[in-house]
Amino acid sequence: MLEKDEEKGKSSTKEDVEELKLVLSTVSTELPALIRNIIASVFSEEAGRNMGKAAAAFYKELKDGGMPDDIALEMTEDYMRTFTSLGDIVKQASRGKNLIPERTKEREREK
Repeated sequence: MLEKDEEKGKSSTKEDVEELKLVLSTVSTELPALIRNIIASVFSEEAGRNMGKAAAAFYKELKDGGMPDDIALEMTEDYMRTFTSLGDIVKQASRGKNLIPERTKEREREK
């Protein structure tokens, strides 16, 4: 009985290893394409137009809410930096670099 359990355990472990190999193989072939598609969607002409529209709408909402010009502009710039920082992170990740953009680190040091 014990021998059967041991054989079953070895068989199960072997199957787990084979399944893990299959998963890792799939990830290694699919992940680069996924990253390329994400980068393409973030840096496309359409994405640029949408970011511009989003920034304009954000600024307009701040102004309509009574926010002074200088503060609304600063907040809109910060809003846009969020998009560009995320884009930088995606680009760097696709190149295997540090995921925190250097200018983000600099801004943190300034605070």
